[in-house]
Amino acid sequence: MFIAPLSMKKERCYVNAPTFRVAFIGCGRRAHEHAIGVQDDDRCEVVGLSDISEASAEALNVAFGFQANVYTDHKDMLAKEKPDAVFICLWTPLHLPVFRDCAEAGVKAVLCEKPMSATWGECQEMGRIAEETGCQLTFSLQRRFAAGNRTVRRLIGEGHIGQVLRMDLYSPPNLLDCGIHTFDQAMSYMGETPAKWVLGGVDTTETYNWFNVPSECGAYGHLEFANGVHASLYSGSIDTWEPTEDKTKIWAGVRVIGTEGFIEAMWDGQIVGGVKYADPSWKPEMELSSMQDQMKGYVRHAIDCLASGEEPEVSHRKALRASEIIFAFYESVRRNARVELPLAGFTDSPFISMLENGQFTK
Repeated sequence: MFIAPLSMKKERCYVNAPTFRVAFIGCGRRAHEHAIGVQDDDRCEVVGLSDISEASAEALNVAFGFQANVYTDHKDMLAKEKPDAVFICLWTPLHLPVFRDCAEAGVKAVLCEKPMSATWGECQEMGRIAEETGCQLTFSLQRRFAAGNRTVRRLIGEGHIGQVLRMDLYSPPNLLDCGIHTFDQAMSYMGETPAKWVLGGVDTTETYNWFNVPSECGAYGHLEFANGVHASLYSGSIDTWEPTEDKTKIWAGVRVIGTEGFIEAMWDGQIVGGVKYADPSWKPEMELSSMQDQMKGYVRHAIDCLASGEEPEVSHRKALRASEIIFAFYESVRRNARVELPLAGFTDSPFISMLENGQFTK
């Protein structure tokens, strides 16, 4: 039986709850995007902003009129302000240590930038801390809250394309930072079904460094989900997958093929195509939402769950499933073999280890 995920259901109203004390650690560009959601939720009282650049924290304070206290040491802020919820908007290698600091300080909820962390072991450690302390940990996979993605989940759940058979997954380069959105989108379309095995390869014609984590410039492979659905992944240059007159190209998103039709949706829920074989006149409705709307939905939902105790739509458990696929791709390259999930036997990033060992030397 298909069980509708939370974001397929009717938009919820605010949960009656007291005001929550909110703080930011990292006050750069992404903090400004999260702050849009915070400003939209009157249950959030921003009490502290922390950044090694005091000017960045002051700029965020002024831009949104928070009137929060400014710190350059996040541990000092946690001790003095005792926030209920913290936004971590930092580079990837800082996610685990700063989340640990928040959990140890008694923070009730952490809304962290994606990806989870740079290695599989660190991702698991974040999950362990969240489970052990009860700190609600979510990641900014805000595209789940796009109106179009909610529509696709509903259409699939209502059987408009029949039984799902396979998917084509598209992502810009860097599986860790971008691919996590695509894998999360795919699993959300199937009621959170996890992956079963992965066979992958990476392109190291160039290597990138995003947020102080090295990455490939492309990745290609195949995976099977636990429900038997197969998927092919295409990840590479945005120029390669940029929309053109050839409508078969999706630079970031998912094509879902079923027994009775198919639907194509971009990352942000833009439905670019849909066919029902028995009814050529059928067209899936187009619903667009801005990044601002998505961030508002993400923050509102996280605060709702903090008040109600429900598992968030973008919980650490779901981020772990998407992250596991990414590290399985890298491990498949290292083993030159198909990799079964759940992962076992390593805690590093196979890609980083291979890169440091000179395996990709031209």
